[in-house]
Amino acid sequence: MECKQEANKAKCPCTYPCSRRGLCCECVAYHRSRGELPGCYFPPEAERTYDRSIAYFVRLHQGRR
Repeated sequence: MECKQEANKAKCPCTYPCSRRGLCCECVAYHRSRGELPGCYFPPEAERTYDRSIAYFVRLHQGRR
C-alpha cells in the first residue's frame, strides 16, 4: 500500500512540526515506543499542550459517554 502523505497532512490536526507529519504509521510507532499517543487523538485545545501521555488522554475522556 502506498502512503498518501500529502492527503494525510491535509487532515492532520497536530500542530507540532516534525518529520513524521503525514506519515501516520511512523507517527503512531514513534509515540507508541514512548508510551504516548499521537496528537491527533486529542481535542485541539489539549493537542496544543504537547502532552501526549496516555494518562492525560484518560483524564480528558473520563466521564464522557
